[in-house]
Amino acid sequence: MPHRLVDANANQGFIADVLKLQSFRTKPRVFILSDIGNEPDDAESLCRYLLYANQFDTEGLVACTSTWLRDRVCPERMESIIDAYGDVVDNLNTHVHPEHQYPSAQSLKEVVRKGAETYGMSAVGDDIPLSPGAELLFARIIAPSLHPLWVLCWGGTNTLASVLLQIDRRYAPEDAARLMSRLRVYAISDQDDTGAWIRTNFSDVFYISSVHGWNQYGMAAWTGISGEEYYGFDQGGPDSTKVSKQWIRDNVQVGPLGTAYPDFKYIPEGDTPTFLFLVQNGLGISEFPDYGSWGGRYTKTDASAGSLNGNHYSDTVDRVKGNDGRIYTSNHATIWRWRDAFQNDFAARMKWTITSDFARANHHPVISVNDSTGITPVRITADAGSTVTVNASKTYDPDGDELTFKWWHYKDPTANQWLVDAEVADLLIENVDKEGRVVNVTLPEPGRCGVDWVTKKPMEKGQILHLILEVTDSGTPALTTYRRILIQCMNKGLVGPSPPVERIEERPVDEVAAIPAGETDAPSSDATGDNRSAQARDDLLIRAVKRRIPGSWRESVFDW
Repeated sequence: MPHRLVDANANQGFIADVLKLQSFRTKPRVFILSDIGNEPDDAESLCRYLLYANQFDTEGLVACTSTWLRDRVCPERMESIIDAYGDVVDNLNTHVHPEHQYPSAQSLKEVVRKGAETYGMSAVGDDIPLSPGAELLFARIIAPSLHPLWVLCWGGTNTLASVLLQIDRRYAPEDAARLMSRLRVYAISDQDDTGAWIRTNFSDVFYISSVHGWNQYGMAAWTGISGEEYYGFDQGGPDSTKVSKQWIRDNVQVGPLGTAYPDFKYIPEGDTPTFLFLVQNGLGISEFPDYGSWGGRYTKTDASAGSLNGNHYSDTVDRVKGNDGRIYTSNHATIWRWRDAFQNDFAARMKWTITSDFARANHHPVISVNDSTGITPVRITADAGSTVTVNASKTYDPDGDELTFKWWHYKDPTANQWLVDAEVADLLIENVDKEGRVVNVTLPEPGRCGVDWVTKKPMEKGQILHLILEVTDSGTPALTTYRRILIQCMNKGLVGPSPPVERIEERPVDEVAAIPAGETDAPSSDATGDNRSAQARDDLLIRAVKRRIPGSWRESVFDW
């Protein structure tokens, strides 16, 4: 039998290339509840989820019911898609860092379970045994871990409800509270009668969900993933061609895994925002839903000063300049504003499935800011009115592609009410070099960023301002990596408020579009919130989380 000749130099070159790829310190623990079999979108989202499976520890895939699939569950649909994934996982692994390989198809099939084959609360009760899926969820919650468990709900939530009831019944109150504090839930609206029951009876549980009239999904933020034409919102804002059937045929339905991706019926991938929220690309910080990410931006429904138990997060809005040049203020925009990047990312990963040749695919830029490489946020503490230099000169592309640097001020997460520009002054961003790898950032004066917006009292520790760096390569499709720089503004001299600024609503739209906001093509947005200062809001959240949640996953967020 002839021996295959191996080019040692080529192999060494490949190893050197993959070691340059993105890496991350931890993987979110993920447990999915899906009413797969109800319509194509759950199958579509599962296909896409598997392309990111190397970023997650997948601890459960449970087929459940919903109002649309009331008396049966379809775990075999999950297994069929995982089989298709098994045909491409070796190719996928040639395009990611060796320390962050994709799980085997067999390991994923081992966590597939059936949920209760009955609707909603009929599966929840003291005398009702847990379904196989609920038993697995219960086991994953009580298992020792330093990291929270993200339960992503693509259908009904009776699997989760039945487990919460059992925890409440089996454990002393303090132990039950400790176990429930390990949970993070992102639900695609309410699709049975258990979601509202959970939020009412277990209000301590960290729970992201749009709230609206029954079946009025066009009102929910998550439909910003692809729903503007079907539901009739924000048309002209997002690029609808990137969620069209033709685009999907050309870019997604390719190769063995792409073949398992069905044509959509209503809108494609309504469940996908749940895990886009967790994708490790340097943009989102999962413990802070109000910071915004590919999965949207959400704020507490009760963030009053005396409330430490209300952990329900629901829709807020971003104010975004659309493709047509108009300004859109909507909850949907918190997702569609990122569409170009997340659809390109999807297409690139699907290309990974059909080739093991590293040189024939595109890979993500790797950002270094102030000599810190990675995806965790960069924290800077600086005096209001001062200028700081932010240096991303060591950023590189593993494929050697040209890079475009875009720095912009994401004002929405700092604001606590609708008039964002009135509350949050602009960062002044100036390029130091031609490429924009290094910038000088001038903070607002202390009277604008170091004063409580409502009481007008000066604060030594003022607002936290969000500077976003987007680095996009010249590959095909173009890929984007982010880095969030959190700037803590200090007002050590306790300088009082500056004169009031003009209300943005009083300006014509054309003038609003020209307001300098640190970026030219995506002006600042407006957001809802309570009438407390940004720092008070952040301090409250930190106190609440520190009181309730043990574990080291907070350290990258809380340690300034």
